[in-house]
Amino acid sequence: MQTSFLSKQTIDPHESVAGSSIRAGILALIKRDYPGFEVHHFISATELNQYRRRYLNWLIEEEKAELAALDKEVMLAIQQNGILSETIQEEAEKKLTLGERLADRVASFGGSWIFIISFFCFILCWMFINVWWLRQQAFDPFPFILLNLILSCLAAIQAPIIMMSQNRQEQKDRQRAEHDYRINLKAELEIKLLSEKIDHLLVHQNKKLLEIQEMQIDYLEDLLKRSPRPSS
Repeated sequence: MQTSFLSKQTIDPHESVAGSSIRAGILALIKRDYPGFEVHHFISATELNQYRRRYLNWLIEEEKAELAALDKEVMLAIQQNGILSETIQEEAEKKLTLGERLADRVASFGGSWIFIISFFCFILCWMFINVWWLRQQAFDPFPFILLNLILSCLAAIQAPIIMMSQNRQEQKDRQRAEHDYRINLKAELEIKLLSEKIDHLLVHQNKKLLEIQEMQIDYLEDLLKRSPRPSS
């Protein structure tokens, strides 16, 4: 007859379990409560089942804690790191000078239908005023020399502004290509890191599932040992 190291009570030979046959995880849990327990000591099957249940509960709680920590890590990363494309766009807008902003707006307005229609109406009004309304005292009679001067000055000013805008557009294209490269590089690194985390999580979960299945097999083996054998 063996004596249980935990309860100090006598154990039936069919109920006794040696410490050497206990799995490492459960053995560590028993040693935490009973530091003097060694592999040559014995415990009862009932006591072993209690520690098995505690160990299963510990595995489940540990899994929940890991998932909660992973959720916190993801939320913290989202809060601290904005979308890279938005960050790059904000940086590009901050670097623009007043002249570059003005050139972009002038070129954008000069290439719109609003400017074309407005300027066409202005020329018609100019001609109507000088030909019909003030035909006796016209400030710019036909052939509209002052109007031609204004148009020439406007073309002379608009041409370099359009060239500035085109240079700005080329610079934007280069920056956009650099931004696309940075975004693609970050996406590649994030995907690689995510893949490694998923692989690690799967391996970790598979180990825990395998350990749980092994404990279930131990339960079944214990039930088979304690079940009465049919008489021949």
